[in-house]
Amino acid sequence: MLTTPYAIGAPIWVDLRTPDMEGAAAFYRALFGWEYGPAGPGTGGYGFFRLDGGTAAGAMPLEPGQGPASWSLYFATPDADATVLAVRRRGGSVAAGPRDVTDLGRMAVCADPGGAGFSLWQPGTNAGLDVVNSPGGFCWAELYASDEDVAYAFYSAVFGWQALSVPMPDGSGTYRMVNPAGQGPEGMFGGFVPLGTDPAESGGAPHWLLYFAVTDCEATVTAARELGGEVRVGATDIEGVGRFAKLSDPYGARFALMQGARRDA
Repeated sequence: MLTTPYAIGAPIWVDLRTPDMEGAAAFYRALFGWEYGPAGPGTGGYGFFRLDGGTAAGAMPLEPGQGPASWSLYFATPDADATVLAVRRRGGSVAAGPRDVTDLGRMAVCADPGGAGFSLWQPGTNAGLDVVNSPGGFCWAELYASDEDVAYAFYSAVFGWQALSVPMPDGSGTYRMVNPAGQGPEGMFGGFVPLGTDPAESGGAPHWLLYFAVTDCEATVTAARELGGEVRVGATDIEGVGRFAKLSDPYGARFALMQGARRDA
């Protein structure tokens, strides 16, 4: 579970890249209750989604030719420059940065050896997300990896992550969950999934999928469909864990829902 202040290597920020900021703001307002507002001068049109006064996510306009709409995940670092060097040494790549974002912080855009993209955030005045784990907030992340062992070796070397593997409820194998160094099971924030084992994800490249907490998964799925989103996987129970679904917003950005996730699952 994520807690603030964010531990080194933990998810600290999520943001949306979309070709239609107004349309995306309307979709997520209706789905999660988020309110959108611009970040201010010098941020390139960047803005924030807020819920009950706290920041739940960021958002950025996507210009033609800049790729598909998508959600991005950022990991906390006290030194973005040093972490970029570690990413390169361990076989990852760096697409942009490190660079300062006004006085908010310092960032870089990276990819792991399998090609799954992620970003780094060195906090300045922006210490990270305010809304996590609760309804409407980011609550979990999954890496769909072409080689789970190679991916874990990379992230554990760069960020110091530790892992615990548990049996899947359906007996189909094990699920590797990760946490920042020294935080143990209470600090787990995500899991690894072999790319070819999930039909909903196997057609694409390795990637991180973000989950947002909801109180009623089925109702949120219905609302997303009515708002023009796509239901990739309908509301589904995971024994002993909760109820999840996988969606895309009207512009193609993929994300997932989780209802009733248990801390001890």
